[in-house]
Amino acid sequence: MTAELVRGQNHPLSRTRVEIGIAADTPVLALVAACDDTGRMAGPGALAHPGAPAAVPGLASPAEAAAAHRFAVDLDAVAPSVHQLRLVLVLPPGGPARFGSVAPPRVAVAEPGGADLAGFALTGLDAEGAVVALEVYRRQGSWKVRAVGQGYADGLPALLADAGVTAPAAAALSSAALAAAAGPAGTGAAAAARDGAGITAVPAAASGTHGLSGPPETPPAGTAAGPAGAGPAGAVPDAGGSATVPGPAPASGAPYAGAPGPAPAADGPGGPPTVDYVHPRRRRSTSEPPEPAPQAPAPAAPGEAPVPVAGDATGWTMDERLYNQVWGMFEDLARAVAAYRSACEFADSRLDRELDAALSDPRHRLAGADHPARDAARARRDELAAQARSVLDRDLDQLAAEAAVVEPALPAAYARWASPVWHDIPAAGPDEGPMALRLGDLHLPERPDLRIPMLVRLPLERGLWIDNGRTGSEAAMATDTDRLRRAAMDMAVAHAARLLAVHPAGRYSVHVIDAAGAGAASLAPLVHAGVLAGPPAAGAAGVAEILERLTRRVDLVQMAVRAGAPEELPPDLDTAEQLLIVHDFPHGFDDRAVTRLRYLADEGPAVGVHLLMVADRDEASAYGPLLDPLWRKLMRLTPVPDDHLADPWVGHAWTFEPDLPPNGSLVLDQAVERAARARRHARP
Repeated sequence: MTAELVRGQNHPLSRTRVEIGIAADTPVLALVAACDDTGRMAGPGALAHPGAPAAVPGLASPAEAAAAHRFAVDLDAVAPSVHQLRLVLVLPPGGPARFGSVAPPRVAVAEPGGADLAGFALTGLDAEGAVVALEVYRRQGSWKVRAVGQGYADGLPALLADAGVTAPAAAALSSAALAAAAGPAGTGAAAAARDGAGITAVPAAASGTHGLSGPPETPPAGTAAGPAGAGPAGAVPDAGGSATVPGPAPASGAPYAGAPGPAPAADGPGGPPTVDYVHPRRRRSTSEPPEPAPQAPAPAAPGEAPVPVAGDATGWTMDERLYNQVWGMFEDLARAVAAYRSACEFADSRLDRELDAALSDPRHRLAGADHPARDAARARRDELAAQARSVLDRDLDQLAAEAAVVEPALPAAYARWASPVWHDIPAAGPDEGPMALRLGDLHLPERPDLRIPMLVRLPLERGLWIDNGRTGSEAAMATDTDRLRRAAMDMAVAHAARLLAVHPAGRYSVHVIDAAGAGAASLAPLVHAGVLAGPPAAGAAGVAEILERLTRRVDLVQMAVRAGAPEELPPDLDTAEQLLIVHDFPHGFDDRAVTRLRYLADEGPAVGVHLLMVADRDEASAYGPLLDPLWRKLMRLTPVPDDHLADPWVGHAWTFEPDLPPNGSLVLDQAVERAARARRHARP
């Protein structure tokens, strides 16, 4: 049976020899781009087009533009360095200029000379002149096909440039491919144009895209220009605009990791949203060789799911590979649920149309003659929903199996507090800091037991706000006020303890403002272990003193950086990363203190001063709109499970669940005690 895919959905391939067919109402040019695991082409030889039909081993592109194409793919012959084969459709010169003006093309992956395995109609296109129709990609030792359906209004040159080819070379290669599609006369001209263009690919480190934020050799996270109709690459913002789930860095042109933006348009009534999640990547340093990659699993037998392996993602170190794998699981879960919801919406909308048609026919109004039509429409709706649920369950079962393998392999910075890895931390502390930190878990209502770790990159690019108010959600309203406030402070202490435990001794300094002393019980493990930079600040005088000290640090570091003389900092300045925990805000804060707090939230993260607030926004309403920019700067978390994290690209409301030490466990106390001992031993 053919699997009819919607945009963003994937489907496993049970065989390695397949045929890809294209059917369109107007001639289109079909090309195939061979990309690595980050979605980048190695050079002009990685594009199979009419001028170079055999450029990609295992695949031959059609010789010219036509309304129907069918060509064979031998996945066993594809080079090991190729992880993605992207089928690109281009409107040749002399015809329609954009796909929105022609009937939607349809692509299908089929058995050789046999029935279709998976099909996809490219609906919802508009100004695109070149579109990535689908991609065949490796996943855990086996091959899958993904429906993409995203394009570029600037045509093939923009698509190639986004895949890592320099802009001039992309224009030349595009001209060569289009000229070769015109016939033999054009082929020679295309070759000459290609040979004279000096076509080269841009290395990942030199391209215009940004990598993950992290160590000094890595550029900061940012946005990336994506395909037409795609939202900016980024994070998952809070439904109220006050928190984001930090995402991985974008591959070129793919919507993930950056600032929130508008959701892409749906494919018509009831159609799926435009989604193109891809695995993250980092700028890699050439100063040291990578760690050996984990042994690849044996290819799965036809019809069997691949065996999951921990660390089965790109990266130089195991920590980086696990980080990327976790975000790949997040992307797969988002995509699978988006496809399921879209299929259900389509089934419901078709049911409504069929019921309206049955009721509008006068012949069906007599003696209940419309009952069979209504029953048949509902049966078709139930059949579609059941098929969609079957596909979703298959994908979620595979993700659950992968999560069961990955979770025990996570390092302490990524692991739950209940993980045994917390008992294996060296007594002297780790040698280097982690690249990310676990804040909790994320899950969706379709499979509440499938939890994806919520990781935030380090150093923190924005502060955290743990909401201890009772008006944020039903779970908060059902919790006693005192218990909720204690849980929020316990959560803040757990984050601080994790930061101290997973960083080398002396790398992090933690300050606390507890103006009324209400958080003393939660702060006891940190105070007794002696890991705080000083006693918790109490009263208005204590609040003013600690804010003045951290504000001075921000000013001095900023001046040193701007002057290009970081070594000229005063000897008494603590150069470690600083974390300020503010409890019970705005108690003890006057207008001057509030201004300094906003300054730290704005300027502090860039120079190593990070803010973690435990507060009820309603209690701070006396300051009016003055504090609105502060709340928008912070990532909102909750001490109870809450679905306040909204995804602008697929429309999911992710449920965040905090991770706290098990009741009665001493794991947090032991972690901070180890950090205190390591700090004492590291002092001269």
